[in-house]
Formats: sequence, structure tokens, C-alpha cells
Amino acid sequence: MTGAEPMRCAWVGADAFYRAYHDEEWGVPERDPRMLWETLMLEGFQAGLSWITILRKREGFRAAFAGFDPDKVAAFGPDDVDRLMADPGIVRARAKIEATIRGAQIFCEMRERGEDFAAYVWAFVDGTPIRNDGVHFPAKTDLSEAISISRNAASSSSGQPSSMPGCRRSAW
Repeated sequence: MTGAEPMRCAWVGADAFYRAYHDEEWGVPERDPRMLWETLMLEGFQAGLSWITILRKREGFRAAFAGFDPDKVAAFGPDDVDRLMADPGIVRARAKIEATIRGAQIFCEMRERGEDFAAYVWAFVDGTPIRNDGVHFPAKTDLSEAISISRNAASSSSGQPSSMPGCRRSAW
């Protein structure tokens, strides 16, 4: 079936940007700790907004947050928060910006203790992606609640990410 459109989830629609995201990223299990952290931080910014809004600003976020290098972001201070609050390329929400900086610090603290962020994330699903039907994406599940509680124990983050296993993506 050369030239045929790939099978897509109902939420994709006709937007070329969303189609590319769906076809190349959505539902693809991610094992890289830094990339998982980036996704989690972007999901935090998505709270209250559409995912397409965040995707369209992703390059702006990457530029603003030093390529989502946790070591660099962990060192951000008040001047960086002010800089980010003035950056039209990202979602300018102080609590979300500060939560991202704290998230970087936690990522680095975990690494310093010998903990791997990817292993932490994947442990919630015993290393196996959760597949859903491609149509129904609950905003909250028992698993997303457990992850949120675990994460909030270590952070003052804002919003519950929706890319928990079994929600937006087939794997976090």
C-alpha cells in the first residue's frame, strides 16, 4: 500500500503538525532519561492548555530551557525566571517555570544518588508500555494518581501530567 495514509488515532485530525507528532513520536516508548524529563516538563506546561499549543512552542521551550539540559536548568536562578517570564516563545507561567527548575534539580539529585530517571518512570509499569484503544484518553487514572503522588512527594510541581502511561501516550 505505497502512498497510503498510516492509521491514526481519531484525535489527530488534518493538522500536518499533529500528524507528524502522531506518526513519529506519540505512542513510541521512550527510554532516554533526559527526553522523558523533557516530556514531563512540557506536560506540566500543558496543564490547562491543548497539547498542540505546547508542541508548536516546543522549540521555543528548548531554546529557553537550555535544550532541557537538567544540569543547566537546575542552575537557573531568579534572573532566569524573569527572562523566561518575558519570553513569548514559551508559556509564561511563573509556577510552571519554577516547577521546571525544581524538576531539573530533582532529576540531578536522583542521578547523584545513583537513581536513573528512566528506570524510575518505567518502574510504574514494570517496564512495559500500556496500550489503550487510541480513542479514549482519561484525564486521570489510578496509575496517574500514584505517579502524581510519588512525584509531588519530591516536588512542588504544578498540574498533573497527562502523558502518564495509559493516558495520552501508550508509554510515558
